[in-house]
Amino acid sequence: MELGTWNLFGYWLFIAVNSKGEASMTSEDKIKIQKIDDYRWRIPREGKMRTDGIIYAKEEMFDKIRQDQSLQQVANVAWLPGIVGPSLAMPDIHWGYGFPIGGVAAFDLGQGIVSPGGVGYDIN
Repeated sequence: MELGTWNLFGYWLFIAVNSKGEASMTSEDKIKIQKIDDYRWRIPREGKMRTDGIIYAKEEMFDKIRQDQSLQQVANVAWLPGIVGPSLAMPDIHWGYGFPIGGVAAFDLGQGIVSPGGVGYDIN
């Protein structure tokens, strides 16, 4: 598997793709996950990630969480400029538009970004 990149509305999306260029709908074998405790899981910083990803969820929830690209999106958010602290995901995490739904991140005012994917497109 490789990481495919697409520029969508000025934002780079990183999606796992196979050798034929097909997007993978599961993130199980692409994202490393380490158990911190019964309710917290770490996606360790690697490559161009600026920080770790932290997911808050029970172990039983991971079968459902792994069914989409939301874990990849947690890692993608950790790449963004100016991120302060880890890229976070709450227990309701699922595939969103850039950020995962249930994703949380803080950014430095001077060096960070404001992402519509993180704020939500339904907010006017």
